[in-house]
Amino acid sequence: MPRPIVVIGSSNTDMIVQLDRIPAPGETVLGGRFSTAAGGKGANQAVAAARAGGQVVFVARVGSDSFGNQALAGFATDGIDTRFVFRDSSVASGIACIFVDRNGQNSIAVASGANMRLTPGDIAAAEDAIAQASVVLLQLEIPLETVVAAVDIASAHRVPVILNPAPAQSLPDGLLAKVSILTPNEIEAGMLTGISVTDEISAKAAAQILRSRGVAAVIITLGDRGSLLSGCDHAAMIPAFKVKPVDATAAGDVFNGALAVRLSEGHSIEDAVQFASAAAAISVTRLGAQPSAPRRKEIEEFLGK
Repeated sequence: MPRPIVVIGSSNTDMIVQLDRIPAPGETVLGGRFSTAAGGKGANQAVAAARAGGQVVFVARVGSDSFGNQALAGFATDGIDTRFVFRDSSVASGIACIFVDRNGQNSIAVASGANMRLTPGDIAAAEDAIAQASVVLLQLEIPLETVVAAVDIASAHRVPVILNPAPAQSLPDGLLAKVSILTPNEIEAGMLTGISVTDEISAKAAAQILRSRGVAAVIITLGDRGSLLSGCDHAAMIPAFKVKPVDATAAGDVFNGALAVRLSEGHSIEDAVQFASAAAAISVTRLGAQPSAPRRKEIEEFLGK
């Protein structure tokens, strides 16, 4: 059996409004439908990995409030190890306000709350779990110093690190040099490199810059155009699966969670990207972040078609 996957990151409650179109600044658009769903990039990736067949340990911080209670209950339902999901009585759990238009595109505002109080000390408390992991998966909705601490511990124990640099921010070369796989989307790749990523050629150029800064492999996700995989001095486009989108909110998170699972099982990175692409394709046909994450059987049946 593969060793556990340790996911370190944020946990939010998503408040979703479905609209014909996303409001412009100063505009009010009526007629939307409201719903709530469990979210947060870290929690989304943990749930996606668990449903894709991984044994998951989640490291996070939530408030001592009803949103935190609901999050923990949801993690338990998916069989996620929550020993290192810390409760914080001084701040609220994180929340996200999400607008989704008729084409499934979204606009998101986040109040981070307890997520920004996840500390390097919290990571140190989980060091034994990190040391025993097959892979560590991180994002950037927690303090950067905490991300650095997690990558340092994983690197010290020779545990591969997948870093999803979202939301994008400037990253030190010392951090990137310890990352096994970096998984930006085209916007994040552009912000990290200064290259406007619009097609395969520009994606390859951005990936090369990132690899020159020390990253072992780069996967740039390009939505319905597929993914650009750059590693071992070669680059290749892996096509996306064609589906009718409903909500793309957590597609990247589902991709990363499924990618971690497939890699933890010893598959090639090319196979892992295809598996992750199938999981992400299924997710965009459903509303909500964690509710959209497919289970292993669904992914295998989708690939079988």
